[in-house]
Amino acid sequence: IVTILMITFVIGMFIFFIYKKTFQGVLYTQSYNVSLVMVSIVTSLIIMTISSNFILSLGMVGALSIVRFRTAIKDSMDIVFMFWAISIGITNGAGLFKISLTGSLIIAASLLILTRLKSKSSPYLLILNYDEEKNIEIMNRIESKVKKYNLKAKTVVNGSVELTVEIRINNDDTSFLNGLSKIEGVKNAVLVSYNGDYVS
Repeated sequence: IVTILMITFVIGMFIFFIYKKTFQGVLYTQSYNVSLVMVSIVTSLIIMTISSNFILSLGMVGALSIVRFRTAIKDSMDIVFMFWAISIGITNGAGLFKISLTGSLIIAASLLILTRLKSKSSPYLLILNYDEEKNIEIMNRIESKVKKYNLKAKTVVNGSVELTVEIRINNDDTSFLNGLSKIEGVKNAVLVSYNGDYVS
């Protein structure tokens, strides 16, 4: 039992460091990363209990069926790591250490490779406040300076426009923002790194 739990802890810590190394979200959460290690250990303990006694396995299934997890996972990659931690607990609890270790190494290598593959053009949200009569000039300037753009929201209040546009910029060159802010009638110009989470 101690051997299985220790091996699970070591592989769980491996998952811990891979998650920290490959994290690309907005805010890193230490508690979630720690929970990955604990989930793998608890899962291995459950599998050891189930595999030792048929009656206990039925009771465990019944007990776990009433548990409901309602915490929303914002990043899809967090789901991948959660399933990875659970699978480690299952395989180690069943004593399949070779599968657990080999699978973890392949998954880690895949994550490290894929997270380093970045597009040459990065997505951003461009938020502009300007006078309505400058609309054509602003849109022409955006079309000439960015590789690709997509209108997300436009609000007009008393002749003042708030424009939100998703844009693609080559090599993270944000110098065009200075030119936009100097146009007469532009009140402010904000550029925000965009990861796909946007509510209009």
